[in-house]
Amino acid sequence: MTTAKDLFIIAMDPVPDHAVGQGDLSLALAGAELLDLIGAGVITVDGDLIVPGGPSAPDDRLLGEAAARITGQPPYERIEDWLWRRGRDLAAAYQDALEEDGELTQKRSGRLPFGPRRVELVDTPGRRRAVARREEGEPVLAALASA
Repeated sequence: MTTAKDLFIIAMDPVPDHAVGQGDLSLALAGAELLDLIGAGVITVDGDLIVPGGPSAPDDRLLGEAAARITGQPPYERIEDWLWRRGRDLAAAYQDALEEDGELTQKRSGRLPFGPRRVELVDTPGRRRAVARREEGEPVLAALASA
């Protein structure tokens, strides 16, 4: 799992008074991807610019998509611009990916078979790891979650 996936899982299990909007979550997910790309050496940061690093592509599909969206030649893109561009509808992409991976499931609420659907977390090792990172106060995840 990536920091962004862990962040999405944590956002799905919020404190009742701290619901997160999709736009805010999408932007935070883009920031988490950026941090994972830096950590993997795929990119570096020069001032406020994202500069391609090593040629390695991440194993994770969504993180690979994020890496593919990095501008490969000068003039390099500003971090803020990339975050806004990458963040567009990113929460929905993570929801779809986590559903495909079995981390989320859709359930109908109410008794009727055609009632509204809601997305729920599945008890998986990935969820337990994300919760453990939150409970340990892992600084990167905590900062992204608080944003």
